[in-house]
Amino acid sequence: MAEILRALSKDKNIAIFIMNSTDIVEYARKIHSLPPIPAAALGRLLTATSMMGIMLKGENHSVSVQISCSGVLKGMVAVSDSKGNVKGYVKNKDVLTETDERGKLNVRGAIGEGTLTVIKDLGLKEPYIGQIELVSGEIAEDITHYFALSEQIPSAVALGVLIDRDESIKSAGGFIIQVLPDTDEKVILELEQKLKNFSNISSVLENKSIEDIVKELFGKIEYEVLARYQPVYKCNCSKEKVESIIPLLKDEEISNDTIEVVCSFCQKKYYFTKEEALKIKYGE
Repeated sequence: MAEILRALSKDKNIAIFIMNSTDIVEYARKIHSLPPIPAAALGRLLTATSMMGIMLKGENHSVSVQISCSGVLKGMVAVSDSKGNVKGYVKNKDVLTETDERGKLNVRGAIGEGTLTVIKDLGLKEPYIGQIELVSGEIAEDITHYFALSEQIPSAVALGVLIDRDESIKSAGGFIIQVLPDTDEKVILELEQKLKNFSNISSVLENKSIEDIVKELFGKIEYEVLARYQPVYKCNCSKEKVESIIPLLKDEEISNDTIEVVCSFCQKKYYFTKEEALKIKYGE
């Protein structure tokens, strides 16, 4: 079962959000039939978005993280509620498996250049929208850059997805560490040293619980666990919601007696008669 732990140092200067997202990423891989690189890329984005979701304060608040890119993936979307329940998809999953110079899946190459957009629905008239240029395509570095640039929060982000030999998800997860500007420089340096041990977070999660990792990261710093979450991959689509796609269809796409619309997030299929589709599109 996927799990998120939220912890805060006793002086309230350091916040850590850490997640084991293996079950969620494996579920996403299965429903979308993803090969390794799209699975790794979407898994990282789902993990980050889920942790960003629990940072929201309102029960009905949500956050969407979108990547538009020049690489073969073409883009990705992930959406989370304030309990960390998350859903997402890649725009192109037909990506060949290749490794980079480090021998790792070439997610960076599959993403290429582009933008990262964060949209927060906080129940106000207009959503909050923050957008940055991608700095690397590694997603963790891009999320770090987003926090620094758009929210002025110094952060360290680690995200990882480990693919097994049968292409299933062996482990997946990550953490977001946020530090207040007035934190003692010695404490920050010690934290930076510890972070080097967690550069491959998906491998670490194979052998250690998220509680163990939090304990190691804080070290001698006193902290408390504020909350635990057990998020799931969750899509709240319905026939009424997917109706919005009908007006975008060309007339020739509404020529059959039955029109099939597939939810991008969960692959559930919805069917409309030709008469229903024309009425939605033209109000006839």
